[in-house]
Amino acid sequence: MFARRFTIVCLLMSLFGMSFAILVAEAGRPNRQELVRNWDRANSCRFGCPSHLRH
Repeated sequence: MFARRFTIVCLLMSLFGMSFAILVAEAGRPNRQELVRNWDRANSCRFGCPSHLRH
């Protein structure tokens, strides 16, 4: 009887832990527009790069 209760509690805790981890991971991830904006900023040439350095 104790083993059955222990198993149920462990399964419930693992489900709770997995859902909590998913929530934390989604909250920390930037949205798609921020990713595109940051990528464009990183790839822009601000210092008048010569044309052979541009892609």
